[in-house]
Amino acid sequence: MEIDSKTPENATSVVTESKDADSISKTMEQLDIGEPSSCFKRKPVIVIVVGMAGSGKTTFLHRLVSHTMSSKIRGYVMNLDPAVMTLPYGANIDIRDTVRYKEVMKEYNLGPNGGILTSLNLFATKFDEVIGLVERRADELDYVLVDTPGQIEIFTWSASGAIITEAFASTFPTVIAYVVDTPRSSSPATFMSNMLYACSILYKTRLPLVLVFNKTDVAQHDFALEWMKDFEVFHAALDSDHSYTSTLTRSLSLALEEFYENLKTVGVSAVTGAGMDAFFKTVEASAEEYMETYKTDLDKRRAEKQRLEEERRKENMDKLLKDMEKSRGETVVLSTGLKDKKDDKSKMECDENEEDEEEEDDYEIFSENGDDDDVIDEDEDEEIASFRF
Repeated sequence: MEIDSKTPENATSVVTESKDADSISKTMEQLDIGEPSSCFKRKPVIVIVVGMAGSGKTTFLHRLVSHTMSSKIRGYVMNLDPAVMTLPYGANIDIRDTVRYKEVMKEYNLGPNGGILTSLNLFATKFDEVIGLVERRADELDYVLVDTPGQIEIFTWSASGAIITEAFASTFPTVIAYVVDTPRSSSPATFMSNMLYACSILYKTRLPLVLVFNKTDVAQHDFALEWMKDFEVFHAALDSDHSYTSTLTRSLSLALEEFYENLKTVGVSAVTGAGMDAFFKTVEASAEEYMETYKTDLDKRRAEKQRLEEERRKENMDKLLKDMEKSRGETVVLSTGLKDKKDDKSKMECDENEEDEEEEDDYEIFSENGDDDDVIDEDEDEEIASFRF
């Protein structure tokens, strides 16, 4: 009987506990307490296409857009080249809709490169709105393809380019696709120039980089892969040239050997569409690498920046508390320099008044002397008149 008498109490306690658990879970959902970086999204993957002028960036991006449409890959296209006249693809976000390149050149009296750079700077000031647009459609997209200006240095080495790249990298997985003109890179010196530029972009952006050998329908990129794997083969290609450039290129090939080992490469043709599937597989592998390596480094840098900011605020607060303890609650007059300026101004006004009075006295004396001169001049005129015939 005692057990039966206690059974309803136990049942009510279980019911109340379950209700409490449900209410706690609901409040946790409302507070949205989950992953520490809730603003970061694994999709879409940002692909920023860069490369030397004439390497085929726009044509390559056109082929990427066509491939995404035919393969039912959800893509989003962005054009950041304000000087392009026509685009072979439709851009969802176009810098030309916001900034008028020719008007910028006229208004600021700039040349072509200066106009492109200034247009990109003006567009970067509102880039948070672009990020907001992509975030709202993040669940509907797989890739965001970004076309950059033809002059590679305008994007890679400018403040606006760094702002755009970091804004993307702090919100989505971001990959840099460096397009290489394969037929022109058959020369060892040109090949080394491209590799040095790719290396500089990699270490500047601190993002995964995919080396895209374009125009493989004209020349295959096997020679480039062989040069990257075996530096002796590359040195053999330099034996016919004994200039200073070949000596420097030979030395640089040894320095870039470690850089080649961790670099992902793919050969494509923007005209025929060859290598598109391999490119997207490489981009997916680079996105995974971003999540494992680069995002961790980004979080560390962000935490370090936040720590330095907190230390600065704490230092300012400690300084304020010390000043308050030193004043012991008394009223402290801060010297802003305004009072001294007022005194100096009043003193200057007094000096000006004195100078005006002195000038008036001098003018009166001068005017009296002037009357005497007029009398003398009249006598002289009479004398001159007496000598007239």
